[in-house]
Amino acid sequence: MQDMQYGKKARRAAVAVVSAAMVTVLATACGPGNDGPGTPSVAATASAAPSAASAAPTKGSTPSGGPATGAASSSGAASAGAAAPTCAAGDLKADAHQAKQRPDGTGVGAAIVAFTNTSARPCTLQGFPTVAGAANGSPDRNAPLAVAHTGSAAPVRLAPGGKAWVKLTFVQVQGEADGYCVSGATPVAYPTLVLGLPGAGAHQVALDDGLFAECDNKVTTTALLATSPS
Repeated sequence: MQDMQYGKKARRAAVAVVSAAMVTVLATACGPGNDGPGTPSVAATASAAPSAASAAPTKGSTPSGGPATGAASSSGAASAGAAAPTCAAGDLKADAHQAKQRPDGTGVGAAIVAFTNTSARPCTLQGFPTVAGAANGSPDRNAPLAVAHTGSAAPVRLAPGGKAWVKLTFVQVQGEADGYCVSGATPVAYPTLVLGLPGAGAHQVALDDGLFAECDNKVTTTALLATSPS
């Protein structure tokens, strides 16, 4: 329960840290004009280079084309063998929660992000996401994280209402209050993440409770999966 309490305690402590920290990286990466309230800054070093995740989020993304071969999904979202186009960015809804299996520590550790097909037709997702930390405002003002991949990618066919998932595992924060990083870096807590999906736009998502607290601006991600990881 210690790590679950971090999200709530960190709302005050981490937001203060973030508020004082993230301006540096986000301002460097994108310049002034972040329209989000309480835009945090990042004391930890992060790349200021634009990434695929810097594209407009779901509402503003351009639908992508290109058919992909479907694969079975335990979400009830797919049937094998049927071809379906790549999901349009505007047809996907993203939500995130803390993973049950995560590294020891007091940060979020790991998160599960689900993408739901909100359209009336099947579509397909495949590949690994890009990941960037962001405030609550414009997703274009973000700090890309260094991404490592685990596992392999396969097409996931989503029926209407079906889901695909990715699991993000962070370098865990240690200790109480603002915590510390084993590497000696300063912990960072992002209010939201921006995930760029191959051919399916960028999607800004917040945890259902707390912040994305992590160390070293690194994340390991699975490919999009047909079944929810734990």
